[in-house]
Amino acid sequence: MARRSLAATGDGSQGWDDYAPYYDWENARTIGARDVAFWQRVVANARGSVLELGCGSGRVLVRIARSFLIGLDRSAPMLMLARRRVARLRPSRRPILIRGDIRAIPLRTASVELVIAPYGILQSLIRKPDLSRTLAETARVLRPGGRFIADLVPDLPTWEPYQRQVRLHGRHGNGQVMLVESVRQDRRRGLTTFDEEFIEHAPPRTGGAPAAPITARFSLTFRTLSMAEIRRRLERTGFRVERILGGYRGQRWTSASETWLIVARKR
Repeated sequence: MARRSLAATGDGSQGWDDYAPYYDWENARTIGARDVAFWQRVVANARGSVLELGCGSGRVLVRIARSFLIGLDRSAPMLMLARRRVARLRPSRRPILIRGDIRAIPLRTASVELVIAPYGILQSLIRKPDLSRTLAETARVLRPGGRFIADLVPDLPTWEPYQRQVRLHGRHGNGQVMLVESVRQDRRRGLTTFDEEFIEHAPPRTGGAPAAPITARFSLTFRTLSMAEIRRRLERTGFRVERILGGYRGQRWTSASETWLIVARKR
């Protein structure tokens, strides 16, 4: 069966529910905790409520846990993982978890001091109006003078397309899992699609035949804009860009930086 075209990838929310069982497994082998110390420093300076857009499984959220912290995500399976993590924290440090859409944030106007968008969550907004709506909603829930910090993964458009490569394999729970991946590019529209196939092998049964492998197939699509375009959109939405960093240790930004961190303040 032919793959769907990139034009038929929906609004970017597809695939995340299916990704949930493997999200932490894959990220432990890619980004790990490289960004956590940065977000801990950012949140430590906040005096009011903090909102994380697209908190997912709680990978960052539970490590920056503090009073008045809110995690927002659209995926119920991802939030189920986050709730398990949050339940292990002391009650005084447990964030509030909300299932909702970052394009229509279910919080009061001017109720938040800081909004963070870790690890490329804005790039999952693959339709132009959706990014505009999300930035407008972020500005709405921020107090005047509140900050918005977004983390972007700029190298996605540089990936050369490939078909069904084994990218990762290793232990997952009591069994083994292998990631077979394909990459497609629509460079005109700035879209990068990862066609994912996680093949999971359960441990052998005692005295019986091996269990059949379980295969999960789904696609994740991301949209990458230039720094100039991101800045224009933020400024049109009522933000003033204060700093652009090229890494989690405060490195100077260049267009070739591995990470783009944008620090903006609501006017």
